[in-house]
Amino acid sequence: MEREEVRALVNQYCHLRDVQYGAYTAYARRHGLTTHELFVLDIVWFAPDGVTQGALCRRMSASRQSISATVGKFVKRGWFAQTAADGDRRARVIRLTEEGRRAVGAIIPPAAEAEVSAMGELTGEEIETLVRLTARFSEAMERRFRRAAEESKKEE
Repeated sequence: MEREEVRALVNQYCHLRDVQYGAYTAYARRHGLTTHELFVLDIVWFAPDGVTQGALCRRMSASRQSISATVGKFVKRGWFAQTAADGDRRARVIRLTEEGRRAVGAIIPPAAEAEVSAMGELTGEEIETLVRLTARFSEAMERRFRRAAEESKKEE
């Protein structure tokens, strides 16, 4: 495929990614949240045994400072509780409080259902292909962007 054709398809793919992200953003705003906060709530909701801040950072490709600020906001609201992790007292495990389960339960399950329903509009084979190709593309993007960052550091 010619480079110009690939560029046009990259633009089309990026537009589709932006449409998806926009859907999350609009949903988050309706609940007085940022998209980042919505994603943190989603991860914690689906982690009944809790999740560490480090795991949140890795999952979201976010800085410790960003995750810490978001977690702190939800601790102040009474939605999250933090405890020391077993075996590593420096690591903090984040869990929903009872108040958090009630509040977040009105936000995350409907969003998760919307995702599953949207994906359910595809066939099983289409879903598997989408996930497989998205994983392959995402890995290539990480690798290429890491390489680009390394090359730009060399030029500095």
